[in-house]
Amino acid sequence: MPSSMSPADPEIARLLATFPEPIAATAAQLVALLLELRPDFVVRARFGWRSVNFRHPEAGHVCAVFPHPDRVSLIFEHGRLLDSPLLEGETSRVRFIRFLPGAELPVDEISILLAQAIALKA
Repeated sequence: MPSSMSPADPEIARLLATFPEPIAATAAQLVALLLELRPDFVVRARFGWRSVNFRHPEAGHVCAVFPHPDRVSLIFEHGRLLDSPLLEGETSRVRFIRFLPGAELPVDEISILLAQAIALKA
């Protein structure tokens, strides 16, 4: 799929339509922000995972937006290697930021985490 894909594109819209409206709106806002911050991302709706995945041309899979019935998670593939008080999770690899519907997105912090994640794997 083209990197110009946005939350309004049919595949992402179809995926998000399976969630409650406040969750879908938060996920769409997060997807739009990620694409604004990193226009070089290639984005793909993954119906099996029920996620929107973001791939960098040099770093590979960087992160994914996972809508849930009550929240949205921004999962960093190699989040364990990133340093931020926003990151949660105790797995050996991935960590995530949890967003409740209507929450303000921490744009600067997300931008820094994206840059760190790409630099680690590029």
